[in-house]
Amino acid sequence: MSSKLRILPLGGLGEIGKNMTVVEYDGRIVIVDTGLMFPTAEMLGIDLVLPDFATLRDRVDDIEAIVLTHGHEDHVGALPYVLREIGMPPKIYGGLLTIGMVRSKLDEHKLRDAPLQELPAGERVQAGPFRLELVHMSHSIPDARAVVVSTDVGTALITGDYKFDQTPVDGRPADVSRLAELGRDGLLCLCGDSTNADRPGIAPSESSVGPALLEVFSRCSGRIVVTSFASNIHRVQQAIDAAAQLDRKVALVGRSMRKNFNIADNLGIAHAPDGIFIQPKEIEDHPDHKVVVISTGSQGEPLSALRRMAHNDHRDVRLHSGDTVIFSATPIPGNERSVNETIDRIYQIGASVVTARDAPIHASGHGWQEEMKLMLNLTKPRYVFPFHGDHKRMRLHGDLAEAVGMERDDIFTGRNGLALELDGGGASFGEDVHASMIFVDGVAVGEPDEFALRDRRKLSDDGVVIVVATISNDDGSQVADPEIIFRGMPDADEADGLRDDLSEVVSETLEEAAEDDVREVTLLQEDLHDDVAEFVWKELRRRPLVLPVVVEV
Repeated sequence: MSSKLRILPLGGLGEIGKNMTVVEYDGRIVIVDTGLMFPTAEMLGIDLVLPDFATLRDRVDDIEAIVLTHGHEDHVGALPYVLREIGMPPKIYGGLLTIGMVRSKLDEHKLRDAPLQELPAGERVQAGPFRLELVHMSHSIPDARAVVVSTDVGTALITGDYKFDQTPVDGRPADVSRLAELGRDGLLCLCGDSTNADRPGIAPSESSVGPALLEVFSRCSGRIVVTSFASNIHRVQQAIDAAAQLDRKVALVGRSMRKNFNIADNLGIAHAPDGIFIQPKEIEDHPDHKVVVISTGSQGEPLSALRRMAHNDHRDVRLHSGDTVIFSATPIPGNERSVNETIDRIYQIGASVVTARDAPIHASGHGWQEEMKLMLNLTKPRYVFPFHGDHKRMRLHGDLAEAVGMERDDIFTGRNGLALELDGGGASFGEDVHASMIFVDGVAVGEPDEFALRDRRKLSDDGVVIVVATISNDDGSQVADPEIIFRGMPDADEADGLRDDLSEVVSETLEEAAEDDVREVTLLQEDLHDDVAEFVWKELRRRPLVLPVVVEV
């Protein structure tokens, strides 16, 4: 057991998403956040990407609690998988809305016995050697919290995602006074959000979006479709308020959009005027100028409601000329292509599009540079550990810390799997557990199989050639013409000629094997693979996946 405070990020460093941090002291553990990330275009067939929590598999008995900063998927989405793979901790803490959203998620995964507990901001609980407290913060979702983890050697503050919004929609700005108290009492380490470290100034207030939405709505003569993150309850609320002022009905489209608003409504966090909602199937029953659709799909997700609308594949909503689609969100890095494809498709249909470039209809939930400096000056940490961002933004976060007077040696820019160890004598990087990622592929959860992904990429780029050869069980001679099957081959127009040439290659390979008395099927398949692959490369400059099958009769 170590007397040092050990902070081990398993996700969220050098990337946007899958935030998860292990805080360890005296052999006991508190986990802060269990987020996921959505797959990149190269991760063919992968559904979700999780942090690599293998280091925790044999330590469930050491875990005192899981603490969740807020309800976004990149901070809570991996929780069902963590609980199923590792086991249940004594407590799972979070804010009111966070716990409500997580309870619904765990119900879907049949994990209804999870020990969820709301921890109101400002209350403190003991979890083994840790004293835990949540500090209210402003973000693009209600009930965002920073996590205070105190031990005998000092206190760490994990900010989660935050901004210093002075006029938030719910009227509850970040608890600046508590942050200042932490600074006055002495903060050992600040693990801070780096997302907007490249943006100078102060982020616009979320409440500034409402009037902008109302102004854009008032200029639209047809149907309005607003797309945003389903978890951005304040944004959905402001869209509903604007619709109500213009006497329009509202349809919430997308399962997560309806579910999240209902949770927030039941908890008293959101509200809507009586009679304003209509079902998606009722949209066509109302005049176009009387309807606002609030939909998922702001990131161009393949199965989202807006993407289906754009491809005329949605059960209830068909976009047409005269509609206006408002993107009240900006693309997450990596999603730009799919968002642009969706926008282009909407224009092709004849509808209009309004984005944050055209009107101030989006405000980031992450603080800009001056807000990050404010966090540093309020909390006055002895050490800074930049979190939540790619390597560029974490480095810039470190530069901001230096700009407000911190020494470069007290700023630790790390990576996933590399633990920062702290005590009264100093801080240094410790053991590197080489945390990678875990893939969810259908119902399977496991380590990245590079060979599987490599095969999928090869299939995607160059196709597959299946060769079926039939040989005699007696002497290995060929007893039937080989069957050549192409799938996804780029030069399909020349397939017949290529098929004849490959048949000759296969026949020659089998004749040579018979002469050399090679009968073992595995060796024959290896020879066929090499000869066919070499021929296709020479002819087409392509490397398809070659699957030889040898049948003995």
